Amino acid sequence: MASASHKKSRSKRQRRNFIFLVAPAFIALTLVIFIPFVMGIYYSFTNWGGIIKPVADFIGLGNYKESFSDSRFRYSLMVTFIFAFFNIIIINLVAFTLAMIVSSQVKGRDIYRAGFFVPNLIGGIVLGYIWQFIYNNVFPQVGELLAFDWLVENLFLGSPRLAVSALVLTSTWQYAGYIMMIYYAGLQNVPRSLYESASLDGANWWGKLRHITLPMIMPSFTVSLFLTINNSFKIFDVNYSLTGGGPSMMWNSEAIKSTEFITMNIYNTASVENNLAYGQARAVILFVILVIISLSQTYITKRQEVEM
Repeated sequence: MASASHKKSRSKRQRRNFIFLVAPAFIALTLVIFIPFVMGIYYSFTNWGGIIKPVADFIGLGNYKESFSDSRFRYSLMVTFIFAFFNIIIINLVAFTLAMIVSSQVKGRDIYRAGFFVPNLIGGIVLGYIWQFIYNNVFPQVGELLAFDWLVENLFLGSPRLAVSALVLTSTWQYAGYIMMIYYAGLQNVPRSLYESASLDGANWWGKLRHITLPMIMPSFTVSLFLTINNSFKIFDVNYSLTGGGPSMMWNSEAIKSTEFITMNIYNTASVENNLAYGQARAVILFVILVIISLSQTYITKRQEVEM
């Protein structure tokens, strides 16, 4: 009886300690994430205007209908999808290639690994201004020295198409080193015996890559794709400091900003134009898009993982 009573008392004490330790984090998460999230969804169905219009009148799906009828918002969605598509592919290809390099027996691989990761430590705003200087000043001068007229005549940030390419290049330079570490960790967990057996069977490097490396590091692909998808759709700081949404262009007979991605469109709508409820509706649309894409990607790649 004494033993049972002691176990029951210890169980209660452990439960009490668990609640005591978890409660502060849960309260903070509720105040900062859960409550604002629910309130944001509610305000997206109203005409709330913050200080200017503190009383929110319910208008149903009005903000959502108006968003999808706005050509500027539709273009932001389209260009964000285009950017995300190329950004996801290029970042993962570059990151996987770098991971293969630092996983090999190349000399100085530890220095390379640290060097490839360093750009991720630079803040997005600072990074954007650095690359703005590179595109506007360094590239033209390099073009003159090497007699590359294309670099001299084409300003990356002055052309709508090249501006998107510039954002992809900058994002890849910043983020590929971080994703490389995920692939590197996955490569270290592949048993060397599998490669040795494949070599004895006469497999070349492509056969090893296709039938051993890629299937074995599929969990790394799942994580890396999830992170790059979310980073690509939510990019704001580099977009804001590098292009500011520009340059302007004509689309559907309307002047718009060619690199105003969806997050910047939400920011401009809610904060700059002070259409808070309208911008919140667009934020909810982005959230739904991200949930659908992320869950679909995770489901597909999880099915491809090899169970060890």
